[in-house]
Amino acid sequence: MLTSFIEGLLCCLASKSANVVVPVETSEPADGYEFVEVKPGRVLRVRHIVPDRPVVEEPTGPGGSVSCKRKITVYRNGQLFIENLGDRASTEVKNCQNGESEPNSTVEVELTDSGHSPLPVRIREGRSDSITAGNNGASETGAAGDAPAAGQTETSQQPRKRRRKPKRSVVIDCERKISACKGTHSDVALFFIHGVGGSLDIWGSQLDFFSRLGYEVIAPDLAGHGASTAPQIAAAYTFYALAEDMRLIFKRYARKRNILIGHSYGVSFCTFLAHEYPEQIHKMVMINGGGPTALEPSLCSIFNLPTCVLHCLSPLLAWSFLKAGFARQGAKEKQLLKENNAFNVSSFVLRAMMSGQYWPEGDEVYHAELTVPTLLVHGMHDKFVPVEEDQRMAEILLLAFLKVLEDGSHMIMMECPEAVNTLLHEFFLWEPVTHVPPKKESKTRPETAKAQTDNTKAISELAKVRPATARQTSSNGRTEEKPDSKAKK
Repeated sequence: MLTSFIEGLLCCLASKSANVVVPVETSEPADGYEFVEVKPGRVLRVRHIVPDRPVVEEPTGPGGSVSCKRKITVYRNGQLFIENLGDRASTEVKNCQNGESEPNSTVEVELTDSGHSPLPVRIREGRSDSITAGNNGASETGAAGDAPAAGQTETSQQPRKRRRKPKRSVVIDCERKISACKGTHSDVALFFIHGVGGSLDIWGSQLDFFSRLGYEVIAPDLAGHGASTAPQIAAAYTFYALAEDMRLIFKRYARKRNILIGHSYGVSFCTFLAHEYPEQIHKMVMINGGGPTALEPSLCSIFNLPTCVLHCLSPLLAWSFLKAGFARQGAKEKQLLKENNAFNVSSFVLRAMMSGQYWPEGDEVYHAELTVPTLLVHGMHDKFVPVEEDQRMAEILLLAFLKVLEDGSHMIMMECPEAVNTLLHEFFLWEPVTHVPPKKESKTRPETAKAQTDNTKAISELAKVRPATARQTSSNGRTEEKPDSKAKK
């Protein structure tokens, strides 16, 4: 720590950067690692594993079909109103708080600012007309609190009940087919995207586990992280620059059915890709990703300090990350940080990454438009992301599961690799149960049976008629023979 402080002091006096921003040397073998040049001079390290599958299967069965119908309305007062139309996907995908399914429901929320805590989402059954706005309700309550003037009739209160004009409305109406993604399927690819200060090495347990199951896995290093190049300009670390890198990586390795797995800041890039390529993204996993709010850098942050000062404070920042990122702070966790190259970036890159998190489009409306089935995994002891934020994300998304692990924190995939791998694998194999509407057999079968009885009656009548005809012919024969018999007598 003393050495870092002296180096930072010297760089402040010399007005130079605290450290040279270069890719981190890696001791991993070259097998499975590729270096992709996304732009001239901008090279990302990517771990790409294509396992040797002894058995390659084609996806069998149609899978489950999900009807994605919802109307999203944004009012001028900043209120977001979501109405789920038609049948929901399945009771196991989306449930009420009391466990009952919601065939038609409405979700009413307030668009939150990045600096304020999110308000709870209210889910109610019924039509949108029966729900009043939060802000408008407060204003109406204030107006009703005043004493009405003498002789004021109810007609004077009519303007307050006028229907509000929405700022914009979005209607989603599509049919989405979801099927199980097995390791033996050649059309499935898994993308793992890390967050600020991490590297692809934090996914080591997941990459080894799923590659052994036969999955094709792709995990890139963000610019300035791991063994990727680190440009010395702050504009190279904005959200849009990093999102464009992930877009190029995705287009290079994408298959027919792709599953995105993001952690922390990496969840924002997964959401961006799912919004841009809804037909190619089959499922998505968010690990401690936070709420559905637009990204905006904080003005009162320690990362706004000069780079040389951050370099002096780097030991303190590393200790703080260990304290907040892990549920336990022992020798094992320190070794995990060292082995997985986590929070091992230069002060310049760290400062540029935190100040470049500006993404105003990624608000609640942006997330509500997603129709991708999503699994949210949250560590109970996470001090960076409260559980309320992930709960709000699960309420905004159309198809979402939320799983909370009690023994984990922010780096839950490193703390509880077995539990995380099991949850992810079960989600990959999940497909919704399609409820086939019952056929109208109760009406057709009696009619058929009735027709059969009518046929039998007709046959029996024919059977009765035919002997009568035979008797008639025989009687005719006898009538012809009777005169002969009488003549004989």
